[in-house]
Amino acid sequence: MNRTAVLFTAFLCIGNASADTSFRGDVVRILDGDTVEVLDAAKQTHRVRLANIDAPERRQAFGEVARQALATMAYRQKIEVIDKGGDQYGRRIGVLMLNGRDLNAAMIGQGLAWVYARYNSDPSLPALEQKARAARIGLWADQNPIPPWQFRHAR
Repeated sequence: MNRTAVLFTAFLCIGNASADTSFRGDVVRILDGDTVEVLDAAKQTHRVRLANIDAPERRQAFGEVARQALATMAYRQKIEVIDKGGDQYGRRIGVLMLNGRDLNAAMIGQGLAWVYARYNSDPSLPALEQKARAARIGLWADQNPIPPWQFRHAR
């Protein structure tokens, strides 16, 4: 096999390795407004951080509201996790789907999370955030909402 063919084959393998995968499971725990634990069919628990969004920290304004909203939508539900890879804390990064509904986008649309612009790969989310901001719903009702990444940095 010539060098070009080897490089092309390697490129295809790497591209497929980074493709989104998914798994199904039951949401067994809501840690905060952007992190859940999912129990899969093999009875393995996966900590999943919702991709593309950043919800208020639990000690932050609207943190508990965001956690409760995610719990209302997802707790004890059979969901599909579109796996976007892992992070440095050992969590899966994923999009939660419940009967075709994107729960990550739902958190943005309810005004209970920011689009995490630094990591966002979903082009539909900024418009949802802008709509929630304009309607002053959820955390956007606050006069000066502090993004969670700033809140964490200040601590």
